[in-house]
Amino acid sequence: MEVDEEKVLCYLDKVLEDEDENVFECGDMDLESPLPPEDMLMTPVHRQFRGDIEKGLEMKKLVLSGFLASEEIYINQLEALLLPMRPLKATATTSQPVLTIQQVETIFYKIQDIFEIHKEFYDALFPHIQQWDEKVAVGHLFQKLASQLGVYKAFVDNYKTAMETAEKCSQANTQFQQISESLKVKGPKDSKDCNTNVTMEALLYKPIDRVTRSTLVLHDLLKHTPKDHPDFPLLQDALRISQNFLSSINEEIDPRRTAVTTPKGEARQLVKDGFLVEVSEGSRKLRHVFLFTDLLLCAKMKKTSVGRHQQYECKWYIPLADLTFQLLDDSDVLPHIQVLPEHEIEEMKTKISVIKSEIQKEKKALKGQSRNVERLRKKMNEQESWLLLHSPTIPFRIHNKHGKSYLFLLSSDYERSEWRESIQKLQRKDLQTCQLSSVELQVLTSSCFKLRTVHNIPVTSNKDDEETPGLYGFLHVIVHSAKGFKESANLYCTLEVDSYGYFVSKAKTRVFRDTTEPQWNEEFEIELEGSQCLRILCYEKCYDKTKLNKDDNEIVDIIMGKGQVQLDPQTVQSKNWHMDVIEMNGIKVEFSMKFTSRDLSLKRTPSKKQSGVFGVKISVVTKRERSKVPYIVRQCIEEVEKRGIDEVGIYRISGVATDIQALKAAFDTNSKDILVMLSDMDINAIAGTLKLYFRELPEPLLTDRLYPAFMEGIALSDPAAKENCMMHLLRSLPDPNLITFLSLLEHLKRVADNEPINKMSLHNLGTVFGPTLLRPSESEVTKGHITLATDIWSHDVMAQVSVTWVQVLLYYLQHPPISFAELKRNTLYFSTDV
Repeated sequence: MEVDEEKVLCYLDKVLEDEDENVFECGDMDLESPLPPEDMLMTPVHRQFRGDIEKGLEMKKLVLSGFLASEEIYINQLEALLLPMRPLKATATTSQPVLTIQQVETIFYKIQDIFEIHKEFYDALFPHIQQWDEKVAVGHLFQKLASQLGVYKAFVDNYKTAMETAEKCSQANTQFQQISESLKVKGPKDSKDCNTNVTMEALLYKPIDRVTRSTLVLHDLLKHTPKDHPDFPLLQDALRISQNFLSSINEEIDPRRTAVTTPKGEARQLVKDGFLVEVSEGSRKLRHVFLFTDLLLCAKMKKTSVGRHQQYECKWYIPLADLTFQLLDDSDVLPHIQVLPEHEIEEMKTKISVIKSEIQKEKKALKGQSRNVERLRKKMNEQESWLLLHSPTIPFRIHNKHGKSYLFLLSSDYERSEWRESIQKLQRKDLQTCQLSSVELQVLTSSCFKLRTVHNIPVTSNKDDEETPGLYGFLHVIVHSAKGFKESANLYCTLEVDSYGYFVSKAKTRVFRDTTEPQWNEEFEIELEGSQCLRILCYEKCYDKTKLNKDDNEIVDIIMGKGQVQLDPQTVQSKNWHMDVIEMNGIKVEFSMKFTSRDLSLKRTPSKKQSGVFGVKISVVTKRERSKVPYIVRQCIEEVEKRGIDEVGIYRISGVATDIQALKAAFDTNSKDILVMLSDMDINAIAGTLKLYFRELPEPLLTDRLYPAFMEGIALSDPAAKENCMMHLLRSLPDPNLITFLSLLEHLKRVADNEPINKMSLHNLGTVFGPTLLRPSESEVTKGHITLATDIWSHDVMAQVSVTWVQVLLYYLQHPPISFAELKRNTLYFSTDV
């Protein structure tokens, strides 16, 4: 007899849907804790095929026997949780606590009560099964069990907090991490199996699973209990109570969403899922990746007609037992990874900002009822999706030890570390390789749509209007220190923030060598673009040249710990510094932060002391120094060209704020130690000092007077007209401004000549310096040449204006060399009026 595979797949899809309606019908045991044979009787598929082999009260006894066996296992699991709880609580009041009393009570909340309820139930049910006959009544026991579900409600309400607390404590305390990753569960009394190791995370999930299993058992008992039996009304009442309870908690915690039953009846749990960019056949593809307890599955959403149920298509899967992260051999060839120029990424961000502004205008004009709003949202979604696809550059390579490899690109080392750690945590268990048949793979892939926890790609167009838009402006962060390291190491931190749906690295501390308690005390200014979260990663610097990672051609530094903090606007927008601590794998990193809005941070404030150089007109400084270009500009340029021309991200990477302030003070006081300070200072601090000087000029280098003309000139369409206008504007600048500007132009061009090494193109440099050199002073703002506001959309408008500033500077950067003498010679042929 031939089997129609298509009909089988349709049937299995139907079974899967039916199971979803029934909330959860897979076993409550992990892969390392197989269900007893009797329990297998309770699965829906088995019930369908078992026929009428056993009937009546004998069948009722089999159901009860199976449930009693699983109840024994459940009690052993609860006991395994209680075993560490008691000593943890006892040590909480000592001088060396592992956890605090509050943490212990939160993690193990109601476990003792649940254990006592089920121990009493088991002890009462056991003799009835041993002395079974048709007169035995057990309904009252199930009714009493159901009446105590209030304890489970309290457990469920606390479940999320308990899991978060356990995770946080595991990261902060290695001793607790070791305890929570390997709890010993006793096997059944009549079993020859030894104790099995189960994680605390898995055991804390058991009570939620247990209520569902008890409800299914009540269904079976009623099916095999005559209506005139004394148990029938009692079991009915117990079932009603259980069903009402389940319906009340299903919206809070849906066990079904995170697990699917394997052909062996085991629970294949979904551990993690998310959208990643895969490099496939030389191009970037957005994939939805699912990490299960025994395999990693990469899928893409199928294109379906309108009204049809969405489905995933499996691209590939790797059993975790076969998955490795080993480095490539020298003979292996890396696929070409297409990386777009930075300016294309920035241009797309600008387009998104423009659309956001248009959406806001439409909503205000027509109270959000316009069809145009939906059209604009769709367009913004397309552009944000493009950005999400083309921005990531950090490689994450997955190897199948049987041959094939797969390459993902991520935007954040934090994210790469999370995926790697999640996989390695599962691999510490005794995993067996699993090969799925086409039918099994189809069933698993179909289940992904219902199991997924991440439903949409992380773009702002998928967010509700009520959701917080994030912060726009500058976050000032001081990384103070870290402690908790067991051995001396070379340590540094990096800072990441989210922007446009993905995380990017924004700053890096210096390496503190050979220490267990680094004291960085470094301040950074980080630009925020709708950011909601700050991440801190702590690394051990690796100087071993043999440990070169071929994926990104950089030495592999070890992540010692990582953590993140939400950027609460009310907290960070305070004028005062907000101090905080992030705990990570037993390490504590202390930092402070405060937020400055974009308009305030770029505000030009003239200095009250005209004896310095910062905040003083450039003409005053050059006259005092009897120079054509301010001393600070000449010295910073000279130092950058001497030892910073090959520095990756020069002028883009934030320098340490305290170093920049020290240099600022030295230049302002004309300190004799300036040259020594410059030679010893981190090159990013020197680059930051130069940027700060131009930013704090009381008026922009290209002057307030000419600002409107520059904005109009760059918008001209005719190349010849634009050339005449832009050169005429340069000639119109005061000599100190013009000579300084030309010196800066030539310097930035020399920096860009080294783009293959320092990754700073002319466009990148234009993006950094454009707003600094052109943003008008407050007096110009009040004249109406540029309007500032405080809501999110005004920041998007400002982003558009910033693009024009960048275009002006980029025009001169891309222009053939411009000579001061040549410009002045041509002055005779042009009027100097604007």
